[in-house]
Amino acid sequence: QVHLVESGGGLVQAAGSLRLSCEVSGRPSYNYAMGWFRQVAGKEREFVAAISRASGDTVYSEAIKGRFTISRDDAKRTLYLTMNNVKPTDTAIYYCAATRSLSNIYVAITADDYGSWGQGTQVTVSD
Repeated sequence: QVHLVESGGGLVQAAGSLRLSCEVSGRPSYNYAMGWFRQVAGKEREFVAAISRASGDTVYSEAIKGRFTISRDDAKRTLYLTMNNVKPTDTAIYYCAATRSLSNIYVAITADDYGSWGQGTQVTVSD
């Protein structure tokens, strides 16, 4: 199991930018496909973006496509989510997740695919 810790959340104005980080410890991050999800109180956890190990194949939800970018730096054991042109509807707790993968092209896009989760970081977008 890996241990995941998110950071970088906060309050940002609409149309602004924010970068979330997820630090991986316990195991080398390059063995894991990883993703970002978000959740608003009273709603189900929502897929945001995912990235494969090694080759860095990515998948994005339609809600954030073209505005957010997922990336990883395995030398730093860190996953990133760069958020541009944020909207009030992006307000949520953002979670990173990891799943052990043997494939360089496997991308996991459902919460059930993941076995390890961080504690979340709050992102609030004001009008």
